[in-house]
This record gives sequence, structure tokens and C-alpha cells, in this order.
Amino acid sequence: MTRKSRMLTMGGVLVVAGLIVAFLLMWQPAIAPVAPPAPASFDAQTRLAGARVVALGDCIVCHTARGGKPFAGGLPLATPFGTIYATNITPDAGTGIGTWSRDAFTRAVRHGVARDGHLLYPAFPYIHFTRMSDADISAAYAYLMTREPVSATSPANALIFPLNFRPLLAFWNLLFLHPGAQQPDASKDARWNRGKLLVNGLGHCASCHSPLNLIGGEKSGQAFDGGVVDGWEAPALNALGAAPRPWTQEQLVIYLRSGRASEHGAAAGPMLPVTRDLATVPEEDVQAIAAYILSIQKPRPAAAEVSANAPGPTSPEAQRGAILFAASCAQCHGPKAPMQSIGERPTLAFSTAVNAATPRNAIQMMLSGNGWHGEDSMNYMPAFSHIYDDQQIADLASYVRATYSQRGPWTDVGEMAARLRKENNAR
Repeated sequence: MTRKSRMLTMGGVLVVAGLIVAFLLMWQPAIAPVAPPAPASFDAQTRLAGARVVALGDCIVCHTARGGKPFAGGLPLATPFGTIYATNITPDAGTGIGTWSRDAFTRAVRHGVARDGHLLYPAFPYIHFTRMSDADISAAYAYLMTREPVSATSPANALIFPLNFRPLLAFWNLLFLHPGAQQPDASKDARWNRGKLLVNGLGHCASCHSPLNLIGGEKSGQAFDGGVVDGWEAPALNALGAAPRPWTQEQLVIYLRSGRASEHGAAAGPMLPVTRDLATVPEEDVQAIAAYILSIQKPRPAAAEVSANAPGPTSPEAQRGAILFAASCAQCHGPKAPMQSIGERPTLAFSTAVNAATPRNAIQMMLSGNGWHGEDSMNYMPAFSHIYDDQQIADLASYVRATYSQRGPWTDVGEMAARLRKENNAR
């Protein structure tokens, strides 16, 4: 046998071996369907515990389309690789999870594998849910199986090739899925350990608040350094101590449960519905989350404390923005606005969006606003996307930055305003 023949033979053996390994990784058996369990088969205490678990996991946020039935799926989740549509997790036998056994549900939560054996996309954060306890998974199953069944089929995902080929997720899982329970740290108290489990597991905070790599995995060593979700910046959770006024435990708990905090601002975009879920769970859970988050803060850079009296606008953009601010914003956000004393709106000088490294969230707030939510009007802000064009939005952002922040001016504000408006309209 010639050297070339030997090399070809060896290459063929390696290819075959690789295909066998790939098949073993990709193939997952189906779990037999079951008859939809009767709601009465789950006791009230377990269902109540499940409501707590599902709220902490923000399940309704991702699995409910705008204007759709709760948990019936269909919500488009924008990713750098295309759009993924959330699935129906109501107990409907035809389009939901009604025929899933608890074992099938557990496998999906911990390993990202559907009942029929196909691999789930990691937009469903099973790499974090894998740390959930058996009790929490069983409780969530009981709660979801007692919801109203809704017959609703989600649209087909629209992903680029080859990421629309699900079996390739097996290799992604090798890199990022690390099953196993989280071990408590004996040197920390029970609240801290509970907070770590909620933040890293059920709450999957790193999924939004961490930068992603080229294949959609969380960048190693950069957990909680901040990310971008649905066009909004998810701020770095490990930099709350570097805010103009560092966050306190009390402020963070109030923010997570109400969507607003003194000296910091209001929740908006994808974070607002999360705070509405956290408002329904016991306060001790949110206290634990806040305690853990504040324990992972990076050292605060040496800098002078930001004053509420920042220098005024000097650029032409900011000067034009001053006129727009007086017309549309000053009645709520101006220094003498009644809404700041009566409505408890914090000064923009301490706003996370105004002091951010980019104008992304400030622009998004102006474009999208914060919708009215029942009787709770505290977070309400009207959208200005239909009132002001991209340049005017950019001028407003430039004025707010120059007037209320001690940090340098943003660059490319107009380009970002145009891009965000286009992305928002495409959703």
C-alpha cells in the first residue's frame, strides 16, 4: 500500500469515526407521549410552588406573544442568526406540551431536548435551567399543566444556514451545556447561596446581561459584563457599584420588584416585564438575588461623584435638543417638574441610560417609551417615534447627555437612532 493510499484510508477512517461520534451526540430518543394529566392530579401546594418557579424563570415573558394567550408561544426572539419563535407551553395536546410526561419536561429543562428527541435552540436557557432542583422542575410542570390549554402553532423559525440545522446544536452543547446541580459555598450564608442559584440558574440573568461570542454562546470570563437584547442594552450587572450613585441593596430590591428605583430610573424594554414577574414572588427571593448581584461588583473606578448640576449643552445638536426637551420632556423630567416630587421620578442625572457608554437605551426610551400598565402609571412614558424623526431623537439624546451627565458626549447618535428605528419597525 502506497503512502497516499494509507493516508486516504486513514482519512476515511477518521471521517467515519467522526460521523459516528456526531450521530451519537446528535441522536436523542423520543420519550413516549402521555395522556394530558388532569389538573386535579396536582395538589394545590405544588401548583403554588410552581407559580413561584415560573415567575422566577420569567417563562411567561418569552412564551407569550404580543396580544396572545399566556404561555401559548409565538413571540419572535431576535438573534444575530435570525428569528426564533417561542413555543407553546400550555397543556394543549396538539400544539403544546400536553402529551409531555414529567420526565420529558425535565429533559427539556436540563438538556434542551424536546419530547420527540429534537434539540432545542439555546434561546431557551437550558444551560442555566440545568441547575434547577427536581422539586422546582416538578412544581413548574404542575403549574404549566394546569394552565388553560391553547391550540396555537408558532411560526417556523427563520435562521441562517447552517444554524437552522438542529443537530449541529449537539456540538454547541458540548461547549456550553454543563449539567449538574450548583454546589453551595460553605463560606457564604444561605441568602447568598440562594441568590447565586437564582441568578445563575432559574433567573438565567447572564443570558441577557453577558456578551455573546460568534456562535451565540456567553463569552467565557465575561459573565454579567452586559449584553444587547431586542435592541436594548442589558447593563453590566457587575458594574452597579460604578453608577453615578452606587446601587444599594434596598434600591435594587425595590427596582426588581417595582421596575423603578430612586437615583437610577425605571425599567424599560425587555426588563420591565421581568420586574412584574418578580413582584409576584416572595420578597426573600428578590433580597437573595440583590445580595448576590451586589457581591459580584467590580472595583469602582476612581472618579468624582456625578452632580445633578451637569454643564449645559454646547454642541449644535444639544442646543436643538434643548428646544425639543422644553416642548416634550421638561414637564416630567425638568428640574422643577411636579412629576419629580409628586410622581417620584428620579433626576436624569443619575439615570443608567443617560450615563451609559452608548446612547442605545436613551434612544430606545425616546422611540418606544414605556406603555401604560393598568393602574400602575409610575413607569409610563409616551413613545416619540411617531412625533420626532431620527435627527430630532438624536438631538434630544445629545441634549440630555450634555445637560445631565458628567461624562463625555456620545458619538454617532444619529446613525444609532436610524438603525434602532429600523430594527424596531422590523420586529
